[in-house]
Amino acid sequence: MTIQEAAEFLCAHDNYLILTHRRPDGDTIGCAAALCTVLRQMGKTAGVLYNRETTEHFAPYIEELWVADDFDYETVVSVDLAALNLFPDNAEQFKTRVDLAIDHHPSYERFGKHDCVHPECAACGEVIYELAARLGQLTAAVALPLYVAVSTDTGCFVYSNVTANTHRVAAALMETGIDYKAANKLHFRTKSKKRLALEGELMRTMEFYDENRVVVVTLPMELQRRLALTEADMEDISALGGVVEGTDCSITMKETRDGAWKVSLRTGARVNATRACARLGGGGHRAASGCVIEHAALSDAKRMILSAVQEAINEENGAN
Repeated sequence: MTIQEAAEFLCAHDNYLILTHRRPDGDTIGCAAALCTVLRQMGKTAGVLYNRETTEHFAPYIEELWVADDFDYETVVSVDLAALNLFPDNAEQFKTRVDLAIDHHPSYERFGKHDCVHPECAACGEVIYELAARLGQLTAAVALPLYVAVSTDTGCFVYSNVTANTHRVAAALMETGIDYKAANKLHFRTKSKKRLALEGELMRTMEFYDENRVVVVTLPMELQRRLALTEADMEDISALGGVVEGTDCSITMKETRDGAWKVSLRTGARVNATRACARLGGGGHRAASGCVIEHAALSDAKRMILSAVQEAINEENGAN
């Protein structure tokens, strides 16, 4: 669907249930909050399916919009949800019942009956902004969560997929009068003492491969327990490795409570992160992708992702 077609779809339906993805970030939470507010401003009935993994940093933008599992819905919309394995546990039943999927990931799996997917956008928030503007609903209440969506998904506008349009969207959101300064301070200039301790430990233990161009950062459960970390303390930890001079591939491996490894890749032009993660059942963007490695010791999981990265490099070189 085009933006216009998606806007017409939203006008034509009602009783909306909005879905976010597992381990929700600022983009999916901000998009869900903004879209729900847009629909309510239009006189529609809308709610966001409760996501229990939402952290304290993003909960204030959406907590008044949550609805329970038994919400009486007619139309299901997903936002920033690219893959079936990213549906939260309480959303499993909707894997084949999404009426409209709004996303920006090139790896989107096309599970929606209708899709409004724009991979040229750095954040899904850019797509929701266009819909809000097209529908005449760009209020400050819509703009604040959208600003959070766009700014957090682009690392405060520094990632390689940021475009001039990303900045134009941010400017339009700021012009609604939102307190973007407070949002920037909270999400980019404030760290807990536990977060600082975590970063120090990760910097001390990170490993380097491929002539120091690949850095691996590991966050095992033992460290999470020792520092008494919350999910909020660990948000966006995947950005840490990429700041090391001379690296162009940062691999962050975070152990989950069930013993799996959640892997996040942040890469430069030499490494196609999507190709690497796709080999292990994941996906995302060329420069930022992820996957999950189940039932593997750290040494084996590390070997698997490093091998996938090398295969992606070889494939890229072969294609060129």
